[in-house]
Amino acid sequence: MITVNHDRRDDMSQINSKNSYQQILCILFLQIASNISILFDIPVARQVIGFTFFTFIPGYVLIKLLKMKMKGLAETVLFSTGLSITFLMLIGLAINELHSVFAVQKPLSQIFLLPATNIFILTCTILAYLRNRNNEPLNINVEKPSTLLILLCIPALSIIGAITSGVYGDNRILLFTIIAIAALFAVTTISRKAIPKLYPFIVLIIAISLIYHSQMVSDKLLGFGSDVGGEVFAQKIVEKNAYWNPINPYPGDQSVGRTYAMLSVTILPTIYSILLNLNSILVFKLLYSFLFALVPLGLYNLWKNFVGEKFAFISAFFFMSFQPFYSEILGINKQMLGELFLVALLTVLFKEKEDKNKKVICSLLFSFGLVVSHYALAEIFLLLISLVLIISKITKRPSRNVTVTFVLFFFIIMFAWYIYTSSSSVFDAFLTFGQWVYNELGDFFNLQSREPEVLRGLGLEPPPTVWNLISRIFAYITEALIIVGFIYTILKRTRIYLEKEYFFLVFVCMLFLGALIAVPGLSSIMNITRFYHILLFIIAPLCVIGAENIIKHLMKHEDMLKTSILMIIILVPYFLFQTGFVYELTNSPCWSLSLSKHRMSQRQVYCILGYADEQYISAAKWLSNEVNVRNVAIYTEPSSRTHELRAYGGIYVGYVETLSNVTQFNTRSIVYLNPLNVIEETVVSRRFVWNITDLQFLNDMSNVYTNGRSEILYKYAP
Repeated sequence: MITVNHDRRDDMSQINSKNSYQQILCILFLQIASNISILFDIPVARQVIGFTFFTFIPGYVLIKLLKMKMKGLAETVLFSTGLSITFLMLIGLAINELHSVFAVQKPLSQIFLLPATNIFILTCTILAYLRNRNNEPLNINVEKPSTLLILLCIPALSIIGAITSGVYGDNRILLFTIIAIAALFAVTTISRKAIPKLYPFIVLIIAISLIYHSQMVSDKLLGFGSDVGGEVFAQKIVEKNAYWNPINPYPGDQSVGRTYAMLSVTILPTIYSILLNLNSILVFKLLYSFLFALVPLGLYNLWKNFVGEKFAFISAFFFMSFQPFYSEILGINKQMLGELFLVALLTVLFKEKEDKNKKVICSLLFSFGLVVSHYALAEIFLLLISLVLIISKITKRPSRNVTVTFVLFFFIIMFAWYIYTSSSSVFDAFLTFGQWVYNELGDFFNLQSREPEVLRGLGLEPPPTVWNLISRIFAYITEALIIVGFIYTILKRTRIYLEKEYFFLVFVCMLFLGALIAVPGLSSIMNITRFYHILLFIIAPLCVIGAENIIKHLMKHEDMLKTSILMIIILVPYFLFQTGFVYELTNSPCWSLSLSKHRMSQRQVYCILGYADEQYISAAKWLSNEVNVRNVAIYTEPSSRTHELRAYGGIYVGYVETLSNVTQFNTRSIVYLNPLNVIEETVVSRRFVWNITDLQFLNDMSNVYTNGRSEILYKYAP
């Protein structure tokens, strides 16, 4: 018997060695294919193979090198992506130093980036193979491949529907897609035959469908009322110079400086743009959107350890249903990437049965990734883990994961980066925001000092239509369930016992949510909807916990089926209202650009949602190419100033003044008129709207450019 066991072990060792050998051959083949497509600039192949290789392989090789234990394909994908992106930013930062050390003029170019990435990946691959020759490689079992192929039709329909809606104004495919997503959630949740292994794939399918149903309505940049124009402006500076200078290019401007300090929107997209030969705007629009779709997948993988697979799936759908996930956040690329690092960092913190040294390495890498991706997320994370540490000390229940060492390390790396890069713009902004909140405390008892969204969330703002009222009722129900789930969790009357560190984190997040409502000015720092979206990373499972305990209280026993039915009854209408589906069917005012662009006002489409067509962009590029913008005074609407002139024209907002009915021209002045001004004859500022005829001084200017929809006027006043 002993001999037989030895023989079996030898056989398994040989099989694992063979599998590891085949795996390394696959990686090398993908590396060769990627390099060939880049060097010979093969269209499509360069973008698809290159993105796959640089986004997943470096991290996967590092996982093998560290011999980390991955719980399934979802966790493998999350860690591979997070480590790969961190690797790209670090190697880009290292190559960037060639400028300072060896006076290389354009270090961030293909001639340096491609060999450096190849050498690093090849070296790590060989070392990983030598360490893992006798270890079992990743085993990918595909459950019901025919079902997976059918599910892939949903994101395909979403993309086709978005393009059709954007070009032809026909949203029928998108409406069908939204119904299909709701039906998929309902069937998967209630079915007793649903395969838990399909949950991660379905979460990813829904995430991709929702994100691209918004993004693909136009091939141009979509602002969604956020800061994507500033991100593109900062990235273009780095791309043009092929070098990232850690000094703020516009000293004194905190807005530019904060964004410029983030490697997620400067060095990383520049690397992708150069290696994949892809316009940086498409990098943000297509590639970053895909990376963002991994966030709900990571959250599902995190939550299933605490609330089980089905409840984690329902929580992930709730998280994705909240509108900012597929609207507002898509206009903030640095937050999209920051959220990926946040969920990866939370996962590694609560990862059980893992070697401490390996957890430390991953924590360090993901912490760096979060710090250089999004300053606000990093600050919120530091606040949360600091409070968790304090609570654990007060309750005398020391945390195994959130330790003093980790908190201090995160604090040091965060403030070191924010103080010594981009002329301390991020650190100065942190102080400015703190002073703003302090000054607002005088209006503590004035409800009007809160954001309208806060009052709306508390039910203190009257709904404009009956459909808005119904929508808010379902939103209030989800909020109530979160509160019920929180109360039951505190009282330990739930069958789900959260790990104490995670419970502390839930407790802190609920306190923070209360502070956002109570403290004037706090929510306005980043918008209450974005804050709530972030806090759902932790508290979303409370919604289904609350539903489960209500059913348990009514039925006197646990009933998974009835809990699932209750969540379907609540979340499906919530989802249909949040996406704008109901508003579109009832012909009510709607904020979904993809569903209702054809019936929105031009002001809503262009000024608020940041949609810009070719006429906007061609005029902005002409102005940038033909005029020395530093030697003239430029006037335009605030929306054009921060969107197409900044993103497509590359014109610093400090060179552009806001156009109004009292504008007084300098010696040489230019007025940029967008299609809203020319066609609709309307000029929109932040607080006022004028008819173009109210700006009579425009009649004295010469028209130096027109494309039928946009115009550029010039006046020389000696």
